[in-house]
Amino acid sequence: MILPFTHDGEPGSVTVDLEQVDDPLTIGKHPATRGFPCCTSAVTYPGRGYRAMFGWVQFVRSTDNSSGGADFDMDPFILFEDAPSPYAFFGYRPTLFDAPSRAERRPMAWLAHSFLAHTPLDREQRYVMPLTGFSWGFDVDAAGDITVRPAAALTAADWHEHLPYLDTTHPAWEFDKWRAGAQP
Repeated sequence: MILPFTHDGEPGSVTVDLEQVDDPLTIGKHPATRGFPCCTSAVTYPGRGYRAMFGWVQFVRSTDNSSGGADFDMDPFILFEDAPSPYAFFGYRPTLFDAPSRAERRPMAWLAHSFLAHTPLDREQRYVMPLTGFSWGFDVDAAGDITVRPAAALTAADWHEHLPYLDTTHPAWEFDKWRAGAQP
C-alpha cells in the first residue's frame, strides 16, 4: 500500500509493507513468534534536513489491553515507553517497524492505527500535525492460528477520534486536526 501526503507544498508517500513472519529470527524475534505480523512503513519525501523530520504516532486496541479491547492505548517503542512524547518513532524520514506478538496464542483481536506526523520546530509549544495514516492488525483464533488484517488507509475522522486521549495523556503537547491536503 502506498499512501500519499503533502508537507511544505511537496508530495511525499508512505509505503506500507505488511507480512506474516515465517522466520522470526530474521527480524530479531523468538522462533515461537512465527506467524505473527510484521509491519514496515517507509517514508519517501524530497525535502531535506529538518523539513524531512517526521514521527510516527501509533495506537493499539487489543482484547488484552488495559480496556479489554474497548479503547485504544498508545503503543510506544518499548525502549521509550516512559518518555513524555506521543511518538513511537521520530527522525529523518523515519521508518515505522513493528512486529507484535504474544508468548501464548490465546484468542485475541489486535488493531493498530499508525499516523505519520510532523512537529514544527518554530513553535513554542510542542505540536503534532498529522499527514497520513493507516490501520493494520491481526487476530488469533481459538486454535492459535493467526490471521493478518490488511493495511487500510485512515481518515481525518480516525485521527480526530484519538484527540481527547492524546490531550489527556500528553498535556504538554498540542495536537492539530487532520486536514487532508492541507499545506502545513
